[in-house]
Order: sequence, then structure tokens, then C-alpha cells
Amino acid sequence: MGLDIPGATGSRPDAVPLDESGAEDLLRGICFKTGPPRTVGVELEWLIHDRERPDLPVGRERLDSAVEAVRALPLSAALTFEPGGQLELSSQPAGSLMECVDTTAADLAAVRASLGAAGLAPIGLGVDPWRPPHRRLREPRYEAMEAALDRAGPAGRAMMCTSASVQVCLDAGEEEPGPLGFGRRWQLAHLLGAVLVAAFANSPFQQGRRTGWRSTRQSLWADLDPGRTLAPGSGRAPREAWAAHVLDTTVLCIRCDDGPWDVPEGLTFREWIRTGSPRPPVRADLDYHLTTLFPPIRPRGHLELRMIDAQSGPDGWLVPLAVATALFDDPEAAETVYRAVKPLAETAGSPAAPRNPLWTTAAREGLADPELRAAATVCFGAALPALERMGASGAVRDTVAAFTDRYVARGRCPADDLPEPGDLTGQSLLTGQSLLTDRSLLTGPSKPTGPVPPAGPDVPTGPVDRPTRGPERRVAGPPTIPPTSPRPGKAASA
Repeated sequence: MGLDIPGATGSRPDAVPLDESGAEDLLRGICFKTGPPRTVGVELEWLIHDRERPDLPVGRERLDSAVEAVRALPLSAALTFEPGGQLELSSQPAGSLMECVDTTAADLAAVRASLGAAGLAPIGLGVDPWRPPHRRLREPRYEAMEAALDRAGPAGRAMMCTSASVQVCLDAGEEEPGPLGFGRRWQLAHLLGAVLVAAFANSPFQQGRRTGWRSTRQSLWADLDPGRTLAPGSGRAPREAWAAHVLDTTVLCIRCDDGPWDVPEGLTFREWIRTGSPRPPVRADLDYHLTTLFPPIRPRGHLELRMIDAQSGPDGWLVPLAVATALFDDPEAAETVYRAVKPLAETAGSPAAPRNPLWTTAAREGLADPELRAAATVCFGAALPALERMGASGAVRDTVAAFTDRYVARGRCPADDLPEPGDLTGQSLLTGQSLLTDRSLLTGPSKPTGPVPPAGPDVPTGPVDRPTRGPERRVAGPPTIPPTSPRPGKAASA
């Protein structure tokens, strides 16, 4: 999630109020900074748990002490913490995939060692499978965010406090049309994004029970605030579509120097400009407003791919990073993948991602869906030779190939290897039989569990005829989980 913008809250007497056309010009100028793709970055979020008993909560003093030790590390990446205490590493823009992999791996090794000294470990799952939401950070931003998102239901608190992801950051692309043009990449991202949701789905549990979704995290994002988490509507050029979307999305909060921040209801940024109430917005307010929008692909000059669940094991995170970089930045792979995912637009229909049938199916079914499995087969098949052309190391290519063999070729995703909810706690966590023990989470799974669909020649590679989806397939959002009673100092259960 975006962090607060340092500096003024917009109440300085010398701040210049925005007008509507000026805001539109600013947005069009900063959302897509075009040029040949050269840099890549990654943002890794991790749940923090006890190494031996990850099902038990970590005490505040113990976690605070571990956090201070991690903050003292000389990391290349920016280190932040999410409202529920999730750790986030945001890499610097790297000049190549391998530079990004190497610097991020070094940072992670240092973080793991520091947490390990406190008996803790970073856990790569898209949603915490045990704990209800409990907000540890008390900054005004998160007080306001919680109040605003609560209006749409419990998904906001669950997203803030119990979710974790791998976010891949890529250059917007070239101004000219073609495989590396920013318009093509923008369109590709909203179709390929559903394939990435399905292939890397890794959050089938919430509060100790199976939810019915392979990616409960994605279902939470789709459910928490329709305007704030939707992609811009189709029918306009990317810059114009994004500028209109930003101005027509409601303001999450209005910052002030003293006291709690105002949380208006139903006030779009465009209306705030026009009315000038409770005070005229300035550039700092627009910059801040951008950090409160959570579409699956966020244009921040570069493209921020936000739809991928956190991945287990020491190297699980590099697979989505490597695959996404290869499919977007290698021209041959980009053209192959664009042709493979373009038919998915018919399945998606007119609703914006992630609230359309394609994205809903990806989150619920993963690669068990034949259409998504067929597209993923083409995409991962194109990624491997692209990685070689891009100079990826043998270790990176082997890791991607192993993931492809284990999951994509079998129509599976990481969520399919997780045990039943009843095995999340108890002796199985200590004997190594569960993938949620500290040993398996740090070393990665050794073999798939459960039934394995056929691989290889039986995988379809072209368009798949599928039955018409009924209304039940169009409903996004997590299944209802009975809430527990709130406790003092603790957020209500999601």
C-alpha cells in the first residue's frame, strides 16, 4: 500500500489551489512516463510469525524489538511496515532483472537472519491463515483509511492487516505502438494480470478455515471499495482514462495538521476542486490521493502490478518477478503473450478488473479453469526462452522452470499444495508434514499434494469453449466468515 507523502498536508498558506484542468494536466503528465523499458523493481510484503508456532500471535514487545533490529540493517531496499505489522521491502529501480534479483535476495537474507535471531520468520502467504485483523499502526492515515473502508464492509480491515503480496514494477513502455508501447502494455496488464492471479494464487484460508477461493487476497481487494480498487473504464486512451478515474474517485481523507483527519463520504476529488470545501485542494493533496487508489495495475510513471499473492519459500518471490519482467520487456515474448491473452477479453466482458468474470474466476479457481490454464501454459512457455535472452542466471531460469513443471503444467497453483485447515495448527506444524511449518515455508515445498491433473499434451493451447457463466460466477468478494467479538485494542474480525 502507498505510504504517506512527507511534507505539507495542503494547509500551508502559500499552497496554490488546484483547478480542474490543471489537475488533469498533472495526471496525464505523471501517470505514464514513456521510453524503452529499462528498469525493474519489486515490492515484497511478508507476514511475520513465530518460527516454531506460526499459528500463535507474536507479542507486541517481541515484535517491536525485532522491528527495531531490522530497521538497523543496511538494506538497499526501502523498509516499511503495513498496518497489521506486515514487513515490506521496496527495491530501488534496477537496471536489469538480475540486478533486482541479486540486491533483493541480499536484503532478504539479512532480514531473515535478523528475524531468525528473535525466533521469527517472514511468511509468504497472500492472507494470514490464522489471525483476525489487528491494526498495530496508529498513524492518522490508517485511522482514516479504516474508517473509510469500514463503510464497504470488513474486507478493508482484512486487507490492511492480514494480506501480503509480490508487486512487480516495470517501465510504462514506449510512446510508439507495438509490443513495447505503453498502450499495448496497459491493455496486456489487465488481461495477463488475471493469469498471474491464477498462477500464483496462494491464500485459500482466512481465520483457520478454507474460504473457497484460491486467492482470498484478491477476493478481498475486489470486495473492499469498488471505486478505489477498480481499473479505469475502457473506451478512452490510457492517460485520459486514468486522469478521469483519479478525479472521479472519492477522497479517502482530507489531511490536517492537528487532530484526526476528516473522512468525507461520497466526495470525489473533482467535486473537492469545484467546491473548495472544507479547504481548497493543492498539489500535495492530489499526490496523496493517488496513494489511496488501489487498482490491480497502478500507473505511477511506471506500471505497478499489484495482483500477485505473496509466495512461500526463500525463492518463491523471484518467480513472479522474473515471469512478469520477461513477458512485458522481451519483445518476442510480449507479442506471443498478447496474442494468447487477447481472447480473455471476451470472458472478462465489460466490467472493469478486478470485478469481472475473468478476474473472479482467476481468484476462485486458479489454474483449474481451463481457459486460464491454457493462457498460463503459453505465457510460462514464452517466459523461459525470454529469460535466457535477457541474461537471467541459470538459477533463476531453473526456479521458474521448476514452478512451471510443478504448477502450470499440472493446472495447479500454490494454494493447491496447502493442507486442509485442520492441519494448520497442532503437531503437523512441528513435524514438517505441513507446508506451513517454518521449515517448509523457508525451503519451499518438495512435492505436490492432492490429485494432480494431467500435464503436457492434454493442456489446451487455443481458445477454450466454456459454458456461459451464471450470476454466481460474477460475484466477487470473500465468502462470509462469522466474526468474532472485538476485544479492547483489537479490530473486529474480518
